[in-house]
Amino acid sequence: VQLQASGGGVVQAGGSLRLSCAASGNIFTIDTMEWYRQSPGKRKEVIASINNRGMRTYDDSVKGRFTISRDDAKKMVYLQMSSLKPEDTAVYKCHIDKLRWDRGISFDFWGRGTLVTVSS
Repeated sequence: VQLQASGGGVVQAGGSLRLSCAASGNIFTIDTMEWYRQSPGKRKEVIASINNRGMRTYDDSVKGRFTISRDDAKKMVYLQMSSLKPEDTAVYKCHIDKLRWDRGISFDFWGRGTLVTVSS
């Protein structure tokens, strides 16, 4: 199983970006999918998650501005980011906590990350 994130780039403050993350492999089901971010000099933090029932949670720093969604048929998770601020600048990574695939049940998958830079 591999995760590939895309959609990062440079955007002005107040702008929007949509991140995507695709899971590849013979996957049957995915539990919770999450987006993390890490800024220089800061710890990695989870900012949004969505479970297999569609329940969403957000960090307070992005609540009301970011929306997480998933497409189970395509094995993808998305992060729609709006009203971006310079402090949103970070490497964004997708994460899957547990999935079931042709080799059984496996845990803790990470994508390589995509860089989002918000200019003021």
